[in-house]
Order: sequence, then structure tokens, then C-alpha cells
Amino acid sequence: MAWYAYCITERQAFPELLRHRKPIPMETVTGVQGNQVFLYPASDLAVIVSECSSTETLTQQAGMEHARVVSDCFKTSTVLPFRFGTVFADDEALRRSIRSNQRQFVTNIERLRGKAEMHLKVVLDDCCREQVKRYNAPPTPTTGRAYLSNLRENAALQRERQTKARAVTVQMHRMFLPLAEEVSCRRLDTGKMLLDIAHLIDSGAVERYQNKYSSASLLMKDCQMQLSGPWPPYHFVHRLTHHAAAPAAPAVAVRPVAGLAASA
Repeated sequence: MAWYAYCITERQAFPELLRHRKPIPMETVTGVQGNQVFLYPASDLAVIVSECSSTETLTQQAGMEHARVVSDCFKTSTVLPFRFGTVFADDEALRRSIRSNQRQFVTNIERLRGKAEMHLKVVLDDCCREQVKRYNAPPTPTTGRAYLSNLRENAALQRERQTKARAVTVQMHRMFLPLAEEVSCRRLDTGKMLLDIAHLIDSGAVERYQNKYSSASLLMKDCQMQLSGPWPPYHFVHRLTHHAAAPAAPAVAVRPVAGLAASA
């Protein structure tokens, strides 16, 4: 039987596992498509899984159910979330993957213990909106001097966007002082720019963070801001070498501030 994987946590967080070497059900939690969720012991770790079939089709609803299971476990323990849709073919595949990456998993659990993720969405005006309208009015040339000129103009617009996005990101960092952060930036169809900012904070500092958000909303009048969290630390789990066993962030891509880039 194949195992659908939700997250990895510490075995000691579940005292009932101390007396068992085989998977035991989590009575109060249901998983993807209503399947029973199990605690699967693996040395000092526990993997949160449910049985699955190769014929099952994962839907958007299944993605929400995956996130709910991870969030439920996060309420009582440190978790390393798996990417949605991670499946191990059988017991041996699961044990082998956990065993080969155990050191990295344990290190990440220790690093993220007592931490939570807060997620900020910041919408701001595209500083290059008028130039984009002017440059994109005629058909874009594909050869010759006009083509090279268009490349230079687009590169200049890109740098200007990056500068503005980086300035806002630095301002947010100074306001919130997170332990770590991950940021992405892209242009919206509405002509705005969207900054997705994930902040890692101490779990005990959530209320303080929310108060800072209220203050920031009043100060940043030229931006629209939206806050969510606390979440499991999706964006701060290191990607490991062994792809099948590596926990990973959700679908939204992020990258460090040092590599911040605004999509054209």
C-alpha cells in the first residue's frame, strides 16, 4: 500500500508512539479525500501519512485537506511540511527516504522549533506603468536596432522595479524585524506590483507581530497590505538532495531578498 505524506515531526511529540513500532491512527484527524491519518514511526521522527491508491486523483479540495492536516499537527509540534502530492510507493520507500535524510530533518526541526511563519501580501503601484504603456503601444520589434533599443528599455524598467520592490522590502524588514524572510515580486494584470513576503518569527511573538502590522498599515498609505498566519514554516524548510523525501514550500515560489526580481 502506498503512503501519502503530509509532514515530518518529532516522535516524542506523540507519547503514544513510544509503545509502538507500527503506524497508529490519529483518531481526531482525517486526511486527503477523507482517508484515515496515521502516525508512522521512523527512528526519532514521526511521519504523518494516510493510505492512498495510485488511481486517486488529487483535486484543489485535496490541497486544502493537505494543508489542514499539516496545520492541525503544527498546533502541537514542530513540523516539516511535504509538498502537496508527495507519495511513497510502500513502507520500504518511506523508511529509506527518511533514513537517508534523517540528519537534515532533525537539524531543520531543531532550527524551526518554536517558530511560525507570517505571510504578508503588499500591492503597490508599478513605478514603470506609464513607460510600459508607451513602449508597448506599437508592435514589439524582433530584429535590428529597434529590437536592441527595446531590450535596453525593458532592462531599465526591470531595474527600476527591482529598486522599488527592494526598498519596500527593506522597509518591511525594519518594521517587523523577522528572524528570517523569503520574498517574491511579480507584476499583476492590473498594472500593480505584488510583493509576497514570508517572515519567520517566534511563535510567542504573534500578537506583537500583528500589532506591528496594524501600525505598518497606517504608515504605508501608498500600499495595500494583507496579513495571514501564523502558519507552519513552509518557506523556511531547506530543500534537500533527495527529491522524493524533501519537504518543500507550497506552490507560491519565493526567493531571498538578495535575488529579488520583479517579473515583467
